[in-house]
Amino acid sequence: MSEELRDEIEAISSIYGDGCLVPSGDTNVYILKPPGESSSLRIEFPPTYPAVPPVVLGTNSTGERGRRGDANREFILFCEALSNVYQPGAVCLFDAVEELARLLEFEAYEEQQDQDAAPEDDAEAEAPPVTETPVYAKEVGTPEPPWIISEPFIELRSTFIARCAPVSSTEEAEAFVQHLLASDKKVRTATHNITAWRIKGPNNTTFQDCDDDGETAAGGRLLHLMQLMDLWNVMVIVTRWYGGHKLGPRRFALINQTARDAFVKAGLVSENTDKKKGSKKG
Repeated sequence: MSEELRDEIEAISSIYGDGCLVPSGDTNVYILKPPGESSSLRIEFPPTYPAVPPVVLGTNSTGERGRRGDANREFILFCEALSNVYQPGAVCLFDAVEELARLLEFEAYEEQQDQDAAPEDDAEAEAPPVTETPVYAKEVGTPEPPWIISEPFIELRSTFIARCAPVSSTEEAEAFVQHLLASDKKVRTATHNITAWRIKGPNNTTFQDCDDDGETAAGGRLLHLMQLMDLWNVMVIVTRWYGGHKLGPRRFALINQTARDAFVKAGLVSENTDKKKGSKKG
């Protein structure tokens, strides 16, 4: 197994859970169970992967909850997703899973649109403005944090925006959170503000913490992403404005994807070595 594939399997398992990608018992063949889907797929990784793409061998299981035709549809869409994202020399499974989720949600959205004749308010889909200085500023005791802000990621009207900043103590991290909530009304009234930080202190002490802010398990996944990237003395806040459509497990990938974009913009992660961003709407 190549080092690239080993790292990719570890990342997939940490983000989606240990059962998402498991060995099949056959050489170089793994069972992929896309998050939130009932069926599973058999994927072969050639010894020269990622110089050559993985091969989708077929459906492994249709699952117990699946409707008739779901497994075949997911197989076809995953093949399409793989062809959309694969680039020679770059690992692609994470991006293929993300692309599959996007294709499935887009299909579901189109089906819902066909069933619902009522017009939708386009204004709801607009992302809240992102500004370098707070929109609703008021006096707070902490200087303006040096936030680096991600691009907005919009999926089915939910909007995700991440902010990261260097920090040297837990007190400073907590103060930055309070400053943001006190000075920006749009952030303060968002559905969730998920935070995580990792800090190295004196005498080899380390501090790391996270907060779900109501989005169960999201903070821990965000913290684990920082651990995989070996990021220290930095904090991140991912803000989500709920758009009225449930995203299921995909919301965790979007939260991490948004945070990763902020880390890249801050120069903490190389864009060439980091997994590339998936498609975003808006």
